[in-house]
This record gives sequence, C-alpha cells and structure tokens, in this order.
Amino acid sequence: MAILKPMAADDQRGSATNRVQTAVREAIINLELAPGSMIDKAALCERFDVSRFPVSDALARLQTEGLVEVLPQRGTRVSRIRVSDVRQAMFIRRALEVEMVRTLTATMPDSVLDQLDLNIQYQRLAVERVEPKVFHELDLAFHNLMLDCLGYQRVNTAIDSARASLERARRMLSSPRRHADTLAEHEAIFRALAARDAVAAAEAMQNHVDTVLAELMALMALQPEVFDQGS
Repeated sequence: MAILKPMAADDQRGSATNRVQTAVREAIINLELAPGSMIDKAALCERFDVSRFPVSDALARLQTEGLVEVLPQRGTRVSRIRVSDVRQAMFIRRALEVEMVRTLTATMPDSVLDQLDLNIQYQRLAVERVEPKVFHELDLAFHNLMLDCLGYQRVNTAIDSARASLERARRMLSSPRRHADTLAEHEAIFRALAARDAVAAAEAMQNHVDTVLAELMALMALQPEVFDQGS
C-alpha cells in the first residue's frame, strides 16, 4: 500500500478554505446568516479551528459570488438581495419555462407524466405534513423533470443560474400557505400537460411564475432592509 505524503501547507490551506467557503455559503443561502448581517471572522476561525488566512480566502471567494461584501474599516457583511437580480431571474424563468411547457405538451412521454404525477402526490404529502425542506426538494424536482425531458442543456444552464439568484428570496417566501399555493399551481401545470393543451400549460406556468414574482415584490416592500434596490 502506498504511503500517503503529508499534505503540503498550500493544500491544507486550500482544503480549509473550501470547507469554510462551503459552510458559510450554505449558511447564507439557508438564511442562517441574514442579508445585511456582519460576519465575525474570529468566530469562524474558532468554529473551524483554522487561522485567519483560510477564512479570508473563503470570504474573498464568496465576495466574487456576490454573497458577501467588504466594508472598509468595518469588516465583511452578508450581501443584501439585489432586486435587479430577482427581476431578471424571474424574467428568464418566465420566458423559458412558459415556452418549455408549451413545447412539452406535444412531446412529453407518458412515462414522464407518470413521474410528474408521482412527484405531485409526494408534494401533497409534504404540504399535509408541513415538511418545508422536503417540499422545496420536490418543487425543484418537479421543474427538473420537465427540463430534463426538454433536453436543452443551455436552457438548463440558464434556469440554474436564475435559480441561484433567487434562492435566498424564495426561501424567505417559504410558508405552509405558499407551499399549498405552489402545489395548486403545479397541479394546474400537470393537468394541462396531461391534456396535451399547449395554451393551458403556458397559461398555468405563466401564472405560477407571475404569482411568485408578485409575492417577492410584496416581500421587498415589507422588508426593504433585506434588499438592495441598486441596479
């Protein structure tokens, strides 16, 4: 058996940086670190048992991702959610996903319809049991089933990018009432696909996206401190 060489100092630092970056990113996306809150570097060093260098490297990477910002003489804080990013992401999703379901009414195999039907049954259970994390995963899976069936990789990439811009805002909307409404909207999309009705499918998807956008805009008015109104 080959003897593993000790990890070089640069490799150790890189591994620690990745660990801190992943954990802090998840905390930001999950809203454990609220938009606009300051990040305590010393606390991160203590939590991960690392020096300040990996923490600084990790925060620099997260700044590149747009998740944190450095304030001169003050420190690092979690970036607020950019309103322009939300609007653009929803515009992209509306344009692509409405056209997606319009196309799929003529091409979707019955086997995929069966998978969508099963997914909705699980969504219904998640709503009844008030399981937000499970519902969120099923919500993503519902849309991914349609995207995979469409088979256009560039469309997948564009929508994945749009989702990333929306993730924190969407999690702020999470509630039993929103999940029940989303389920009803998904059911309308499914019924139209099953009926092979392109017009109804497009209308159902457009209503789904527009309803979420309207609620996001209302949330921005209620919690302006969380959002960045800049361009």
